[in-house]
Amino acid sequence: MNFETFNFHPRIMAGVQALGYITPTPIQLKSIPPVMQGRDLIGLAQTGTGKTAAFVLPILQRLLQSPRGRVGALIISPTRELAEQTYETINELGKQTGLRSIAIYGGVNMDQQTWKLRNGVEIIVACPGRLLDHLWKGTVDLSHLEVLVIDEADRMFDMGFLPDIRGILRCLLKPRQTLLFSATMPGDIRRLVQEILHDPVTVQIGHILPATTVSHALYPVKQHRKTALLMELLRHTETGSVLVFTRTKYHAARVAQQLARAGYRATSLQGNMSQYQRQAALDGFRAGSFKILVATDIAARGIDVLDISHVVNYDMPDSTDAYINRIGRTGRIGKTGDAFTFVTGEDTPMVRALEHLLNTPLEHRTLQSFDYTMPVPDNKYLRSSHSQQLRRHTIRNEWVGNRKVTVAQTR
Repeated sequence: MNFETFNFHPRIMAGVQALGYITPTPIQLKSIPPVMQGRDLIGLAQTGTGKTAAFVLPILQRLLQSPRGRVGALIISPTRELAEQTYETINELGKQTGLRSIAIYGGVNMDQQTWKLRNGVEIIVACPGRLLDHLWKGTVDLSHLEVLVIDEADRMFDMGFLPDIRGILRCLLKPRQTLLFSATMPGDIRRLVQEILHDPVTVQIGHILPATTVSHALYPVKQHRKTALLMELLRHTETGSVLVFTRTKYHAARVAQQLARAGYRATSLQGNMSQYQRQAALDGFRAGSFKILVATDIAARGIDVLDISHVVNYDMPDSTDAYINRIGRTGRIGKTGDAFTFVTGEDTPMVRALEHLLNTPLEHRTLQSFDYTMPVPDNKYLRSSHSQQLRRHTIRNEWVGNRKVTVAQTR
C-alpha cells in the first residue's frame, strides 16, 4: 500500500512526494482513514512512529474544502521543540495547498505572533500557556474550529498542563473533531478522553519492545562519579552523535558544561534556556556542530535526529515506557545503536522491570581504567546535591491499552 490509496488532493500529494514518503507507517495506515471520515480518534504510539503526518495530512485535506482566513485546526503540543517540528511538517506537506499556519509558544515576542494571526491563518500549533495568553487577549479566534489535536498527551500531563488544557477546552463552544495522541494512557488522560471525545476509534501502535537494532548495557556507578564515567566512556568508545538523558534541568546544564570544558563539542537542551538557545542547540546537534546533546525527557520531546549512535541514560528513566522512548532515538532506519544506562543501588527496581520487559538479563559492564572508589568530594554543596539524588524507588503497574507497563515512583 502507498499514499495514493488515501486519495489525497494532488496539491497534498505533491508535498508527500517532495518529502519522499512512499509507504505509510502503521500509525498512518490505521489512523488516516477514520480521521478522514471525521471520527474522533485515540492514537497510542511512541515518538518516531510517523504520527505527525497521520493527523497533518487529513487536516490539510479537510481544510482545502473550508473557507480561508479563519482557524480550522488547532494542534496543542507540550514543548516548543515539538510545536516547531509539527509546524515545519505542516509547511512541507502543505507547501502547495496555500494553507497558512503558525507556531505559538512562549519565550519569543508575542507581538509578532499577534501580527501573523491578524493576517489570517488556518492552522495553529501551540503550547498551552502561550495559547491561553492569546485567548485572554482576544488575538485568537477559535469559533470556527473544525479539528482539535492534543499531541503527546501523557507528556502534557507530566508537565502539569491539565488545567491549561481544560481552560482551552472551555473556549471551544462548537462541536469539532478531536484527536488525541499519547504514548501511554494514565488515569487522567482516560478521564479527559471520556469528557471530550465522542465515540472515538482507538489505534494502538506498540513499540512494546525496543528495536532489535539496539544493544543494552548497564554501568553500575556511584552518583558522584557519573560525569567522570561518562567522560571515560566517551574516550574509549567510537561514537557518532550521542544523546545523554538526565533527570533534572540542573544536571543537563551542568553535565554539558563539564563536557564542554573537557573539550567535547557538547550542549544541553532543558527548560531554563531561551527559545533562541534551545533552537541553536537543536540546530547545532542536527548539523553535527555539537556531537553530544544532554537533555531532560521533557525537553527531548520533538528531537528527530537520524544519526544518533548512542543514547546514554545518565539517570535511570522513571518508567519502562520512558526507557523505550529514550533509546528509540538510536538504531533507526536499519542502523545499529547502543543504549548505556548508569545505575546506582537505588535503581535496582527499575533494572528488574527492564529485564522483565526485555525478557533477558541486562549486561553489567565496568571499565578497568576507571576509579570507582573515589569518595564524594569534601564539598558541602556537592554532598547536598549528591544526597538529593539518592531517592528510593517504588514500583507500580499501569495499563496502556491492553498491556501492562511498570512505572517507578521516587520518594
